[in-house]
Amino acid sequence: MSFQRVTLIVLDSVGIGAMPDAADYGDAGAHTLKHTAEAMGGLSLPGLERLGLGRVDVIAGLKAVSGSGAFFGKMAEASPAISQWPVVVSLAGVVSERPPKLYPKGFPPELLAAFEAAIGRPTLGNVAASGT
Repeated sequence: MSFQRVTLIVLDSVGIGAMPDAADYGDAGAHTLKHTAEAMGGLSLPGLERLGLGRVDVIAGLKAVSGSGAFFGKMAEASPAISQWPVVVSLAGVVSERPPKLYPKGFPPELLAAFEAAIGRPTLGNVAASGT
């Protein structure tokens, strides 16, 4: 099969089911889209429904529409990580064999001091937080 044009839509941070290693990262039972639909009493996403979102998994409010001419799927991480960056670059075929270093309590003081010296100003926060 050959295509002249492809439009790839990535719903970043719209989790649609937990990965097999989710418990290793404290995310067992993760399913952002399903839990959002449950909390809202169902979702109304007709455009994404026509593109096949309702066929990827059972989500309250979404119909499993067929015959849209679109291809759909659910991506699985190829790198051992919870960070979004390895997920994004894996779309381009870049797969890491080890997870990136995480800083749940912020960056080490010596790293932060070197960074602040390089940019010539202080930083704010230095706390772990969601990027969404």
